[in-house]
Amino acid sequence: MVSVSAVALLGVISPVANAQIPGLEPEKDWDLNGYVKYMATGTLPDGGSNGLDHLIHQRFNFEYRFNEHLRFNAGMRNRLLFGDTAELPGYGDLVAIDTGYMDLSKNWLDKKGVVGNSQFDRLYVNWQRDDWQVRGGRFRINWAMATLWNPNDIFNSYSIYDFDYEERAGSDAVMVSRKLGFASSADVVVNPNSDSDLNSYAGRYLFNHKGWDYQLLVGKSLLDTIVGAGFAGDVQGAGVRGEFTWFEPTKEQWQDEELEHTAVATLETDYSFGGQRNWMARGAVLYISNPQGPQNAIAFLNLPLTARTLSFTRWTAYADASLDVTPLSRLTLSASYYDDGSYFVGASNSYSLADDWQLLGVIQRFDGNGNSLFGETASTLLFAQIRWNF
Repeated sequence: MVSVSAVALLGVISPVANAQIPGLEPEKDWDLNGYVKYMATGTLPDGGSNGLDHLIHQRFNFEYRFNEHLRFNAGMRNRLLFGDTAELPGYGDLVAIDTGYMDLSKNWLDKKGVVGNSQFDRLYVNWQRDDWQVRGGRFRINWAMATLWNPNDIFNSYSIYDFDYEERAGSDAVMVSRKLGFASSADVVVNPNSDSDLNSYAGRYLFNHKGWDYQLLVGKSLLDTIVGAGFAGDVQGAGVRGEFTWFEPTKEQWQDEELEHTAVATLETDYSFGGQRNWMARGAVLYISNPQGPQNAIAFLNLPLTARTLSFTRWTAYADASLDVTPLSRLTLSASYYDDGSYFVGASNSYSLADDWQLLGVIQRFDGNGNSLFGETASTLLFAQIRWNF
Protein backbone atom coordinates (compact mmCIF):
# COMPACT_ATOMS: atom_id res chain seq x y z
CA MET A 1 0.00 0.00 0.00
CA VAL A 2 2.96 2.20 0.39
CA SER A 3 2.67 5.22 -1.80
CA VAL A 4 5.26 7.98 -1.59
CA SER A 5 5.92 11.15 -3.45
CA ALA A 6 8.21 10.99 -6.47
CA VAL A 7 11.81 11.84 -5.72
CA ALA A 8 12.64 15.48 -6.23
CA LEU A 9 16.40 15.48 -6.41
CA LEU A 10 16.52 19.20 -5.93
CA GLY A 11 14.12 18.90 -3.00
CA VAL A 12 12.91 22.50 -3.33
CA ILE A 13 9.83 24.24 -4.61
CA SER A 14 11.47 25.58 -7.70
CA PRO A 15 10.54 29.00 -9.03
CA VAL A 16 11.41 27.73 -12.50
CA ALA A 17 8.79 24.99 -12.29
CA ASN A 18 6.08 27.57 -11.65
CA ALA A 19 7.23 30.15 -14.18
CA GLN A 20 5.29 30.76 -17.37
CA ILE A 21 6.76 29.44 -20.58
CA PRO A 22 8.05 32.39 -22.66
CA GLY A 23 5.73 33.23 -25.49
CA LEU A 24 2.80 31.30 -24.03
CA GLU A 25 0.25 33.25 -22.00
CA PRO A 26 -2.44 31.39 -20.03
CA GLU A 27 -5.91 31.57 -21.55
CA LYS A 28 -7.30 32.71 -18.20
CA ASP A 29 -6.02 34.00 -14.86
CA TRP A 30 -7.19 31.00 -12.83
CA ASP A 31 -7.25 27.21 -12.81
CA LEU A 32 -9.48 24.76 -10.95
CA ASN A 33 -9.01 20.99 -10.81
CA GLY A 34 -9.34 18.11 -8.39
CA TYR A 35 -10.78 14.64 -7.98
CA VAL A 36 -13.51 12.55 -6.38
CA LYS A 37 -12.68 9.20 -4.77
CA TYR A 38 -14.69 6.46 -3.11
CA MET A 39 -12.89 3.90 -0.96
CA ALA A 40 -14.18 0.88 0.94
CA THR A 41 -11.99 -0.51 3.73
CA GLY A 42 -12.40 -3.95 5.24
CA THR A 43 -10.62 -4.80 8.51
CA LEU A 44 -9.94 -8.40 9.54
CA PRO A 45 -8.48 -8.25 13.07
CA ASP A 46 -7.18 -11.50 14.52
CA GLY A 47 -9.58 -12.86 17.10
CA GLY A 48 -12.05 -10.00 16.64
CA SER A 49 -15.07 -9.03 14.57
CA ASN A 50 -14.70 -7.76 11.04
CA GLY A 51 -15.20 -4.09 10.21
CA LEU A 52 -16.25 -2.17 7.11
CA ASP A 53 -15.67 1.54 6.49
CA HIS A 54 -16.49 3.90 3.64
CA LEU A 55 -14.86 7.13 2.54
CA ILE A 56 -16.01 9.63 -0.09
CA HIS A 57 -13.11 12.03 -0.65
CA GLN A 58 -13.37 15.11 -2.88
CA ARG A 59 -10.65 17.69 -3.52
CA PHE A 60 -10.40 21.17 -5.10
CA ASN A 61 -7.12 22.76 -6.21
CA PHE A 62 -7.48 26.44 -7.14
CA GLU A 63 -4.91 28.93 -8.41
CA TYR A 64 -5.37 32.60 -9.24
CA ARG A 65 -2.60 34.58 -10.96
CA PHE A 66 -2.67 38.31 -10.25
CA ASN A 67 0.31 38.87 -12.56
CA GLU A 68 3.46 37.04 -13.63
CA HIS A 69 5.01 37.47 -10.17
CA LEU A 70 2.12 37.04 -7.72
CA ARG A 71 -0.37 34.19 -7.34
CA PHE A 72 -2.77 32.69 -4.80
CA ASN A 73 -3.30 28.95 -4.23
CA ALA A 74 -5.88 27.04 -2.23
CA GLY A 75 -6.37 23.30 -1.78
CA MET A 76 -9.43 21.93 0.02
CA ARG A 77 -10.29 18.34 0.87
CA ASN A 78 -13.85 17.31 1.75
CA ARG A 79 -14.45 13.91 3.32
CA LEU A 80 -17.52 11.92 4.27
CA LEU A 81 -16.66 8.91 6.46
CA PHE A 82 -19.13 6.29 7.61
CA GLY A 83 -19.04 2.72 8.82
CA ASP A 84 -17.89 0.79 11.87
CA THR A 85 -14.88 2.98 12.74
CA ALA A 86 -16.93 6.18 12.52
CA GLU A 87 -19.17 4.84 15.29
CA LEU A 88 -16.30 4.77 17.81
CA PRO A 89 -16.48 7.48 20.52
CA GLY A 90 -14.23 10.44 19.72
CA TYR A 91 -13.62 9.44 16.11
CA GLY A 92 -15.00 12.73 14.81
CA ASP A 93 -12.59 14.66 17.03
CA LEU A 94 -9.69 12.61 15.62
CA VAL A 95 -10.74 13.36 12.03
CA ALA A 96 -11.00 17.09 12.79
CA ILE A 97 -7.47 17.43 14.22
CA ASP A 98 -5.52 20.27 12.60
CA THR A 99 -1.94 20.53 13.89
CA GLY A 100 -1.23 23.87 12.17
CA TYR A 101 -1.03 27.36 13.63
CA MET A 102 -4.36 28.04 11.96
CA ASP A 103 -7.24 25.64 12.56
CA LEU A 104 -8.56 25.14 9.03
CA SER A 105 -10.44 21.89 9.69
CA LYS A 106 -14.17 21.73 10.46
CA ASN A 107 -16.58 18.86 11.04
CA TRP A 108 -19.91 19.82 9.48
CA LEU A 109 -21.42 16.44 10.39
CA ASP A 110 -20.72 14.12 13.32
CA LYS A 111 -23.57 11.87 14.41
CA LYS A 112 -24.89 8.31 14.12
CA GLY A 113 -21.61 6.90 12.79
CA VAL A 114 -21.21 9.48 10.02
CA VAL A 115 -18.49 12.15 10.00
CA GLY A 116 -18.22 14.94 7.43
CA ASN A 117 -15.09 17.11 7.42
CA SER A 118 -13.65 19.91 5.29
CA GLN A 119 -10.08 21.15 5.55
CA PHE A 120 -7.79 23.55 3.74
CA ASP A 121 -4.36 21.92 3.49
CA ARG A 122 -3.08 24.52 1.00
CA LEU A 123 -3.79 28.23 1.40
CA TYR A 124 -0.93 30.54 0.46
CA VAL A 125 0.30 33.52 -1.50
CA ASN A 126 3.44 33.13 -3.63
CA TRP A 127 5.64 35.92 -5.02
CA GLN A 128 8.67 35.34 -7.21
CA ARG A 129 10.92 37.55 -9.28
CA ASP A 130 14.24 36.66 -10.87
CA ASP A 131 16.05 34.42 -8.34
CA TRP A 132 13.87 35.29 -5.33
CA GLN A 133 10.76 33.58 -4.02
CA VAL A 134 8.59 34.40 -0.98
CA ARG A 135 5.70 32.20 0.08
CA GLY A 136 3.39 32.59 3.07
CA GLY A 137 0.40 30.65 4.37
CA ARG A 138 -0.21 26.91 4.46
CA PHE A 139 1.84 24.91 1.97
CA ARG A 140 4.06 21.86 1.72
CA ILE A 141 7.76 22.34 2.44
CA ASN A 142 9.54 19.51 0.65
CA TRP A 143 13.04 19.13 2.06
CA ALA A 144 13.19 15.40 1.32
CA MET A 145 16.02 13.82 -0.62
CA ALA A 146 14.91 10.22 -0.07
CA THR A 147 11.51 8.89 -1.22
CA LEU A 148 10.46 6.77 1.77
CA TRP A 149 11.66 7.97 5.19
CA ASN A 150 12.74 11.61 5.44
CA PRO A 151 14.69 12.72 8.55
CA ASN A 152 15.33 16.05 6.76
CA ASP A 153 11.61 16.68 6.18
CA ILE A 154 11.23 18.38 9.57
CA PHE A 155 8.07 20.31 8.65
CA ASN A 156 5.94 17.72 6.81
CA SER A 157 6.50 14.17 8.07
CA TYR A 158 4.02 11.46 7.12
CA SER A 159 3.33 7.73 7.52
CA ILE A 160 4.62 5.47 4.76
CA TYR A 161 1.40 3.45 5.05
CA ASP A 162 -0.92 6.34 4.17
CA PHE A 163 -1.43 5.84 0.43
CA ASP A 164 -4.75 7.72 0.21
CA TYR A 165 -3.34 11.21 0.89
CA GLU A 166 -0.76 11.72 -1.84
CA GLU A 167 -0.73 15.51 -1.47
CA ARG A 168 0.47 15.23 2.17
CA ALA A 169 -0.25 17.80 4.84
CA GLY A 170 1.03 21.37 4.62
CA SER A 171 2.66 23.65 7.19
CA ASP A 172 1.68 27.16 8.28
CA ALA A 173 4.86 29.06 7.51
CA VAL A 174 6.72 31.81 5.72
CA MET A 175 9.50 30.75 3.34
CA VAL A 176 12.10 32.91 1.62
CA SER A 177 14.20 31.24 -1.10
CA ARG A 178 16.96 32.41 -3.38
CA LYS A 179 18.36 30.52 -6.32
CA LEU A 180 22.16 30.71 -6.26
CA GLY A 181 23.07 28.96 -9.49
CA PHE A 182 22.74 25.58 -11.19
CA ALA A 183 20.90 23.25 -8.78
CA SER A 184 21.85 25.52 -5.90
CA SER A 185 19.64 27.53 -3.57
CA ALA A 186 19.17 28.78 -0.02
CA ASP A 187 15.89 28.59 1.92
CA VAL A 188 14.79 30.04 5.25
CA VAL A 189 11.50 28.90 6.84
CA VAL A 190 9.66 30.13 9.94
CA ASN A 191 6.87 27.83 11.14
CA PRO A 192 5.01 29.28 14.19
CA ASN A 193 2.99 27.25 16.66
CA SER A 194 0.17 28.25 19.01
CA ASP A 195 2.53 27.14 21.79
CA SER A 196 5.66 29.27 21.43
CA ASP A 197 7.82 26.45 22.85
CA LEU A 198 6.95 24.47 19.71
CA ASN A 199 7.89 27.15 17.17
CA SER A 200 10.04 25.78 14.34
CA TYR A 201 12.46 27.56 12.04
CA ALA A 202 15.32 26.38 9.85
CA GLY A 203 17.61 27.23 7.00
CA ARG A 204 18.81 24.99 4.19
CA TYR A 205 21.61 25.23 1.63
CA LEU A 206 21.23 23.03 -1.45
CA PHE A 207 23.98 22.49 -4.01
CA ASN A 208 25.25 20.15 -6.71
CA HIS A 209 28.74 18.67 -6.95
CA LYS A 210 29.86 16.36 -9.77
CA GLY A 211 26.29 15.33 -10.58
CA TRP A 212 25.26 14.67 -6.98
CA ASP A 213 22.80 16.82 -5.03
CA TYR A 214 23.61 17.71 -1.43
CA GLN A 215 21.88 19.73 1.26
CA LEU A 216 22.75 21.06 4.70
CA LEU A 217 20.20 22.29 7.21
CA VAL A 218 20.19 23.79 10.69
CA GLY A 219 17.46 25.18 12.92
CA LYS A 220 14.82 24.23 15.46
CA SER A 221 12.08 21.62 15.03
CA LEU A 222 9.41 21.72 17.76
CA LEU A 223 11.35 20.99 20.99
CA ASP A 224 14.68 20.19 19.31
CA THR A 225 17.63 22.04 17.87
CA ILE A 226 18.50 20.21 14.66
CA VAL A 227 21.45 19.78 12.32
CA GLY A 228 21.04 17.69 9.18
CA ALA A 229 22.38 16.72 5.79
CA GLY A 230 21.21 14.80 2.74
CA PHE A 231 22.42 13.58 -0.64
CA ALA A 232 21.03 12.06 -3.83
CA GLY A 233 22.79 10.66 -6.86
CA ASP A 234 23.35 7.73 -9.19
CA VAL A 235 25.72 4.76 -9.05
CA GLN A 236 25.86 2.50 -12.09
CA GLY A 237 22.25 3.28 -12.95
CA ALA A 238 20.95 2.80 -9.40
CA GLY A 239 19.56 5.76 -7.51
CA VAL A 240 21.19 6.29 -4.11
CA ARG A 241 19.82 8.70 -1.50
CA GLY A 242 20.40 9.37 2.16
CA GLU A 243 19.44 11.76 4.96
CA PHE A 244 20.66 12.39 8.50
CA THR A 245 19.33 14.68 11.24
CA TRP A 246 20.50 15.18 14.83
CA PHE A 247 17.82 16.23 17.33
CA GLU A 248 19.05 17.96 20.51
CA PRO A 249 16.27 18.82 23.03
CA THR A 250 15.91 22.44 24.10
CA LYS A 251 14.32 21.30 27.39
CA GLU A 252 15.03 18.49 29.83
CA GLN A 253 11.34 17.59 30.22
CA TRP A 254 8.07 18.07 28.39
CA GLN A 255 4.69 17.10 29.84
CA ASP A 256 6.43 15.08 32.60
CA GLU A 257 8.49 13.07 30.12
CA GLU A 258 12.27 13.12 29.89
CA LEU A 259 13.60 14.37 26.56
CA GLU A 260 16.64 12.72 25.00
CA HIS A 261 18.78 13.58 22.02
CA THR A 262 18.52 11.29 19.06
CA ALA A 263 20.00 10.72 15.61
CA VAL A 264 17.75 9.73 12.71
CA ALA A 265 19.29 8.47 9.47
CA THR A 266 18.14 6.68 6.34
CA LEU A 267 19.80 5.16 3.28
CA GLU A 268 17.90 3.93 0.25
CA THR A 269 18.46 2.75 -3.28
CA ASP A 270 16.31 1.87 -6.27
CA TYR A 271 16.95 0.36 -9.66
CA SER A 272 14.81 0.20 -12.79
CA PHE A 273 15.33 -2.98 -14.81
CA GLY A 274 13.15 -1.70 -17.65
CA GLY A 275 11.99 -4.25 -20.18
CA GLN A 276 8.45 -4.92 -21.29
CA ARG A 277 7.19 -5.11 -17.68
CA ASN A 278 9.16 -2.08 -16.47
CA TRP A 279 10.44 -3.85 -13.37
CA MET A 280 11.63 -1.65 -10.50
CA ALA A 281 13.00 -2.53 -7.07
CA ARG A 282 13.69 -0.38 -4.03
CA GLY A 283 15.20 -0.94 -0.60
CA ALA A 284 15.75 1.29 2.43
CA VAL A 285 16.92 1.18 6.03
CA LEU A 286 16.10 3.61 8.85
CA TYR A 287 18.06 4.12 12.07
CA ILE A 288 16.88 5.99 15.19
CA SER A 289 19.32 6.05 18.10
CA ASN A 290 16.65 6.72 20.78
CA PRO A 291 13.26 5.65 19.38
CA GLN A 292 10.06 6.66 21.15
CA GLY A 293 7.55 3.87 21.64
CA PRO A 294 3.89 4.76 20.89
CA GLN A 295 1.07 3.62 23.15
CA ASN A 296 -0.15 1.11 20.57
CA ALA A 297 -0.12 0.29 16.86
CA ILE A 298 -3.32 2.25 16.20
CA ALA A 299 -1.71 5.43 17.57
CA PHE A 300 1.43 4.93 15.46
CA LEU A 301 -0.52 4.30 12.25
CA ASN A 302 -3.05 7.12 12.65
CA LEU A 303 -1.58 10.01 14.64
CA PRO A 304 0.68 12.63 13.00
CA LEU A 305 4.37 11.72 12.90
CA THR A 306 7.44 13.94 13.15
CA ALA A 307 10.88 13.49 11.62
CA ARG A 308 11.95 12.28 15.08
CA THR A 309 9.29 9.54 15.28
CA LEU A 310 9.34 7.95 11.83
CA SER A 311 9.62 4.53 13.48
CA PHE A 312 9.28 3.05 16.97
CA THR A 313 12.39 0.82 16.85
CA ARG A 314 16.10 1.45 16.44
CA TRP A 315 16.36 -0.32 13.08
CA THR A 316 13.66 -0.57 10.40
CA ALA A 317 14.05 -2.10 6.94
CA TYR A 318 11.90 -1.82 3.85
CA ALA A 319 11.79 -3.32 0.33
CA ASP A 320 9.40 -3.25 -2.60
CA ALA A 321 9.19 -4.45 -6.19
CA SER A 322 6.80 -3.30 -8.90
CA LEU A 323 5.99 -4.21 -12.49
CA ASP A 324 3.46 -3.54 -15.23
CA VAL A 325 1.11 -6.51 -15.42
CA THR A 326 -0.42 -4.94 -18.52
CA PRO A 327 0.07 -1.50 -20.10
CA LEU A 328 -2.87 -0.29 -17.95
CA SER A 329 -2.17 -2.18 -14.72
CA ARG A 330 0.78 -1.94 -12.27
CA LEU A 331 1.44 -4.27 -9.34
CA THR A 332 3.56 -3.38 -6.29
CA LEU A 333 4.66 -5.78 -3.54
CA SER A 334 6.16 -4.29 -0.36
CA ALA A 335 7.35 -5.28 3.09
CA SER A 336 8.89 -3.68 6.16
CA TYR A 337 10.46 -5.14 9.30
CA TYR A 338 10.98 -3.59 12.75
CA ASP A 339 13.58 -4.94 15.15
CA ASP A 340 11.00 -5.55 17.90
CA GLY A 341 9.63 -8.36 15.68
CA SER A 342 6.85 -6.36 14.01
CA TYR A 343 6.43 -6.63 10.26
CA PHE A 344 4.25 -5.38 7.44
CA VAL A 345 3.54 -6.97 4.07
CA GLY A 346 1.40 -5.40 1.39
CA ALA A 347 0.33 -5.53 -2.24
CA SER A 348 -1.35 -2.94 -4.42
CA ASN A 349 -2.59 -2.88 -7.99
CA SER A 350 -3.60 0.24 -9.90
CA TYR A 351 -5.64 -0.05 -13.07
CA SER A 352 -6.44 2.74 -15.54
CA LEU A 353 -10.11 2.46 -16.47
CA ALA A 354 -10.12 5.51 -18.75
CA ASP A 355 -8.30 8.81 -19.23
CA ASP A 356 -9.56 10.27 -15.93
CA TRP A 357 -10.64 7.12 -14.11
CA GLN A 358 -8.49 4.81 -11.96
CA LEU A 359 -9.18 1.71 -9.89
CA LEU A 360 -6.92 0.77 -6.99
CA GLY A 361 -6.86 -2.36 -4.84
CA VAL A 362 -4.67 -2.70 -1.74
CA ILE A 363 -4.08 -5.38 0.88
CA GLN A 364 -2.02 -4.82 4.04
CA ARG A 365 -1.00 -7.18 6.81
CA PHE A 366 0.38 -5.90 10.14
CA ASP A 367 1.72 -8.68 12.37
CA GLY A 368 4.69 -9.82 14.42
CA ASN A 369 5.72 -11.92 17.39
CA GLY A 370 3.61 -11.82 20.53
CA ASN A 371 5.63 -9.08 22.23
CA SER A 372 5.89 -6.79 19.21
CA LEU A 373 3.82 -3.65 18.64
CA PHE A 374 2.07 -4.96 15.51
CA GLY A 375 1.85 -8.49 16.91
CA GLU A 376 -0.25 -7.32 19.87
CA THR A 377 -3.02 -6.16 17.52
CA ALA A 378 -2.40 -8.10 14.31
CA SER A 379 -4.79 -7.25 11.50
CA THR A 380 -5.38 -7.41 7.77
CA LEU A 381 -6.75 -4.40 5.86
CA LEU A 382 -8.39 -4.57 2.43
CA PHE A 383 -8.96 -1.43 0.34
CA ALA A 384 -10.86 -0.85 -2.90
CA GLN A 385 -10.81 2.63 -4.40
CA ILE A 386 -12.19 4.24 -7.54
CA ARG A 387 -11.08 7.75 -8.56
CA TRP A 388 -12.16 10.36 -11.09
CA ASN A 389 -9.97 13.37 -11.89
CA PHE A 390 -11.36 16.62 -13.25
